[in-house]
Amino acid sequence: MDSRAARGSEARLEEAVGLARAIDLTVADALVAPVSQIRPATYIGKGKVEEIVGLVTGHQIELVVMDCALSPIQQRNLEKAWNTKVLDRTGLILEIFGRRAKTREGALQVELAHLNYQRSRLVRSWTHLERQRGGFGFLGGPGETQIEADRRLIGERIIRLENELKKVQATRRLHRAGRQRVPYRVVALVGYTNAGKSTLFNRLTRAEVQAADMLFATLDPTLRSLNLPHGGKAMLSDTVGFISNLPTQLVAAFRATLEEVLVLRQLGIDPDAGARILEVWNKIDRFSADERENLRNIADRRPLERPCFLVSAETGEGVEALLMAIEDRLAATRTTLDLSIDAADGAGISWLHRNSEILDKKFHDGRFDMTVRVDQTKRDIVVNRFDAVPHIARAAQ
Repeated sequence: MDSRAARGSEARLEEAVGLARAIDLTVADALVAPVSQIRPATYIGKGKVEEIVGLVTGHQIELVVMDCALSPIQQRNLEKAWNTKVLDRTGLILEIFGRRAKTREGALQVELAHLNYQRSRLVRSWTHLERQRGGFGFLGGPGETQIEADRRLIGERIIRLENELKKVQATRRLHRAGRQRVPYRVVALVGYTNAGKSTLFNRLTRAEVQAADMLFATLDPTLRSLNLPHGGKAMLSDTVGFISNLPTQLVAAFRATLEEVLVLRQLGIDPDAGARILEVWNKIDRFSADERENLRNIADRRPLERPCFLVSAETGEGVEALLMAIEDRLAATRTTLDLSIDAADGAGISWLHRNSEILDKKFHDGRFDMTVRVDQTKRDIVVNRFDAVPHIARAAQ
């Protein structure tokens, strides 16, 4: 195993331990089990299975977490071998999601994913599902087996959840359409879980969103007003963190949180669209002065179209430069216009407040002199209706 592979294994192990601790599990031991060939019956080899038997017995372990996707048969065989509950990566993440989800849609999506996961685990050889259920002999059969009843009930619940989700998602689409009509843009913090997004969110907005040193401290979306350096505003969204090797069936559980975010191709965006992405390197307060200088040199060599910003959400270092960059990016696709409107034109003033960003507004002689910023799609409307002209910035005397 080369050094890169070793570092990768240690990073995966550290992440798995973090996931376990995110649901308040006490980790008695953690180890890397190299797998040259996946065993159909137990995933890992016989020797490693026996080694873990000793660990389970010695530490009186009640749960073993496997950082991989186990088949139902593999999970059942390992539980028999170790005489303890076994949870794979998908099951562990579902447990975390189940605890963290607060919104209706998030809770529905997590439960739906959990039921689909459970349904795949209904194996006939599970003894507690071998019972016969119902049947008074009227049809001459032994009645419905428990496993068939469980599978049927899960299927019915899945159908109900899918119908509920369609209604909730339809409502969310209406809300999103409403947000798109307002002048404020949405800026989303997206990145690896436990990267400090919630702390940065609080620093930027002076909010008090939960920020904790754990994976998936935030699962549901949070929106707050973001004041930009030159008086503009945007909406800032704190999102769930990404992790490596997210089980594909769980991606849907992210969609409620990431509805405003277009970052990963599997979520519908080209991550190479640099004009829409600002890369942030957080937690620079943890580095020495020499290390920071080295990081700044690396950042300075980045292409102009793909800059990165060194910040400390904890201390505030670098945050002002980040805010300036956010404002510049948001303004790049908008036009700033000057206009004068009769104060009696209430409908026009109301339209401007709904469809543009008001940068300046002064009243004199029965008129409002205004400086507004609008999308390109609304520029011609403002120019034609209000006789607006391009704004010319004037230096202070």
